[in-house]
Amino acid sequence: MARKQSDYLAALLDNDQGDTEGAPSPAPQPRARPTTLLSRESALARIQSGEVRQVTQLWLDPARVRVWPGNARFYAQLTEENCRELIESIIAEGGQKVPAVVRRISGDPDHDYEVVAGTRRHWSISWLRAHSYPHLQFLAQVAQLDDEAAFRLADLENRVRKDVSDLERARNYAVALRSYYGGHVTRMADRLNISKGWLSKTLKVATIPDAVLAAFGSAHDLTMKPAYTLAQALGAEPAAKAITAAARQIAREQAARHAAGQPALPAPAVLRRLLAASAPDDADAEAGSFVVTSRLGRTALSIQSANRQGVTIRLHAGSGADEEELVAGFRQLLARLDPSGRRMLR
Repeated sequence: MARKQSDYLAALLDNDQGDTEGAPSPAPQPRARPTTLLSRESALARIQSGEVRQVTQLWLDPARVRVWPGNARFYAQLTEENCRELIESIIAEGGQKVPAVVRRISGDPDHDYEVVAGTRRHWSISWLRAHSYPHLQFLAQVAQLDDEAAFRLADLENRVRKDVSDLERARNYAVALRSYYGGHVTRMADRLNISKGWLSKTLKVATIPDAVLAAFGSAHDLTMKPAYTLAQALGAEPAAKAITAAARQIAREQAARHAAGQPALPAPAVLRRLLAASAPDDADAEAGSFVVTSRLGRTALSIQSANRQGVTIRLHAGSGADEEELVAGFRQLLARLDPSGRRMLR
């Protein structure tokens, strides 16, 4: 058992797992012996070198285990809904089968360990203990790791997790760059065995402010490619101000839709409006940025033109919007004309 645990941890920490030509790819699955993912001799050598000094497996009280802040996942955003599949799996199997990776801590009277890899498992076991399964415990492999090694281990595991958003990973990388690599992008790319170009783009995405991100229904809605385009647009100060103002308006609309039980505006529509807001301040560009979508995510109303002679509002066929939505959308468009100085009443 101990040998397998050591091999697992050493394999996760091995520098040869990654895609040097672009975004990191999932770690390869172990092959049949004698060519394993990492040979026993290599694994033991890494353990003896001090990078992975100890591996044990324990059943722990999750209340005594905190989450390492260096992990990419936003623990506060985990819910019963987005952990439902894992929760049902733990119930069906009578407990947690895949161990998390933790390390022992000191100086914290409330916790004995912290999670390096396995945040969702920790949250799910904690939730189950509070909901009719008080006997369940948190299965974890305890390893001695420094912060940089812990970061690489958590990063390698998170690369194959679809529920870790590109934004979470980008912000995690930005913190790691300052904390573990002295701000040197090349050094960090070498240690993670990823391309410097991809890492630079990821770090650029991390600069998108919360005020702009609030326009999107969820951090998971904004994937790497459109996020990088948005981050580039925010690089110019005049455009950044316009995008931020548009984001605040969209965030208010998202909140109103949520309160009414309607789905959030889709990310592509939000992105188009934000980028349109950064366009030159002419009537056509301004008009094109003013749109209202239906509960089906289709454009229902838009401002076709807005000038000194008046405002032309276009009603889009096939949007699926009912009369109540159209009236509410018309009021939204009128409200948007006020900040632009194109009020209907003078």
